[in-house]
Amino acid sequence: MKFKSIITAAIKSILKSRMRSLLTALGIIIGVAAVIVMVSIGEGAQQQVQEQIASLGSNLIIIFPGASNSGGVNKGAGSINRFTMDDVNRIKDEATYIKYISPIVRAGGQVIGGVGNWNTSTQGVSPEYLDIRAWKLASGEFFTAKDVMAKSKVCVLGSEVKKNLFPSDDPIGSLVRIRNVPFKVIGVLEEKGQSAMGVNNDDLILAPSSSVLDRLTGGRYINFIQASATSLAQMPQAQAELTKIMRESHKIQPGEDDDFTIRNQADLADAATATTKVLTLLLGSVAGVSLIVGGIGIMNIMLVSVTERTREIGIRLSIGARATDILVQFLTEAIMLSLSGGVIGIFLAFAMGYILNNYTAQPAVIKPAIIFISFAFSGAVGVFFGFYPARKAANLNPIDALRYE
Repeated sequence: MKFKSIITAAIKSILKSRMRSLLTALGIIIGVAAVIVMVSIGEGAQQQVQEQIASLGSNLIIIFPGASNSGGVNKGAGSINRFTMDDVNRIKDEATYIKYISPIVRAGGQVIGGVGNWNTSTQGVSPEYLDIRAWKLASGEFFTAKDVMAKSKVCVLGSEVKKNLFPSDDPIGSLVRIRNVPFKVIGVLEEKGQSAMGVNNDDLILAPSSSVLDRLTGGRYINFIQASATSLAQMPQAQAELTKIMRESHKIQPGEDDDFTIRNQADLADAATATTKVLTLLLGSVAGVSLIVGGIGIMNIMLVSVTERTREIGIRLSIGARATDILVQFLTEAIMLSLSGGVIGIFLAFAMGYILNNYTAQPAVIKPAIIFISFAFSGAVGVFFGFYPARKAANLNPIDALRYE
C-alpha cells in the first residue's frame, strides 16, 4: 500500500465516527496540555527565582561570619564575628577581582519622624552599595566617601519607610530620629519589592557605615560584607582571592578552618532553584500519567474497531491484502488519533499559558523543547498502545473473519 493511500484510508476511518474519535483522543489532548502547562509553570517559577537572585545585585558576593563550636555543639553561621573595617579596607587595597565592596552594619529599632514612627532596619553601608545591589534613587542623592569619613548623620529612606513616615510630603531635608540620634534625610530609594528570601527591600534605611557603627551600635564589628566581582566569569577567582585575603587578615594558619563563609549569586541561585526543579519534574511526571491513560483509551477503542471491522478485514485479506498491510493500516489510525490529540493539546496548552501569564501572578514559560517532547511522546503512545490492536487485526484468519457476524 502506498503511504498516501494509507493516510487517506486512516483519515476516512477516523472521520466516519467523529465523536468517538474525539472522545478517544481526549485523553491525549488533556495529557499533552497538562504536561506542557505543568512543566511551563515549573519553568516560570524557576525564572522568577533566577530574576529575584539577579536582582540582588551585580556579580554579588557575600562574606558571612563563621560558626563557633562550644562543647562540641556547632552554634551555626554568624555565631562568631571578627569582621572589622580593617577587613574591608584590606580587601579594597589588595583585591584585583573585586570592583565594589561595602560593609553591612545593622541597627534595627524605632524611627521617629514625619507623621509618626516606624520600626525598621537601619543598615550602615559604603557609597558603593548602590552599585553592588544595582539600586537607584527615586529622589535626592546618596551619601559620599566624605560623609563616611566624617561620620555624617545623613540617611536614605526605603520607599516603604517613606510611605509610612512621609506619606504625602517630600522627606528630603527632613530629620528622622534613629534610636534617638537625629539623621538628615538626603534621598529616597526606588521601590524594589521583596527579595528571593522574602525580605522587603523597601523597608530599610541606609546610612554611612561609620555613622551607624559609631553612633548607633557603639561597637567595632560589622555584620557582614558585600562585594561585586569585576565580571561574572571572574567570580571563582574573586571568591578565591577573598578567601586568601580574609585568611591572612584573620591570621588563620594553614590547616585551620575559615572563620567566615563566602557565597555568591550562583550558590544562592542553585540552592533556590533546586526545589523548583524537583517540583517541575514532579508536576511533569504526574501530568505524564494522563498521557498513559489516554494511550490505554486509544488501545481500547482500536480493539473495538477491530471487532467491528472484522468482516472488512476478512474481505481485504481474501482479495490479496497482506497481514502487514492490515497491521500498518490500524497502526496508522492509532498514531493519527494520538498525534491529532497532541496537536489539539498543544493549542490548548498555549491558551492556558496565555491565561496564566495575563490574568494570574503565576507565569508559565512554554519552551519549544517541551512542546516537541510532548508531541513526540503522544506519537510514541499511539505506536505503543496501537500495536496490539493492529497486530490482532493482522493475525485474523480470513475465513473466520468473513464468517464473523
